[in-house]
Amino acid sequence: MATHKSAKKRIRSSAKKRMVNKNIESKIKTVVKKALNANEKAEAESLYREAVAVLDRSASKGKIHQNTAARKKSALTKHLNSLNS
Repeated sequence: MATHKSAKKRIRSSAKKRMVNKNIESKIKTVVKKALNANEKAEAESLYREAVAVLDRSASKGKIHQNTAARKKSALTKHLNSLNS
């Protein structure tokens, strides 16, 4: 267990950051999975827009890497284009 005041504060702040990052990662996984499981074109398009917004927001804030966001958006786009109208 930490003894110094600064070490205790570091533990508290790390726990807060860990929870925020966990929530963001969970949100990303959820929206991407929903978008990839959509089979209707109209539904898939709305889920695609939501997923891209979440990915761009996360990448711009530095929570995920820009290339990771681009790779996930590319997979979503391929899925969307493969759906028949």
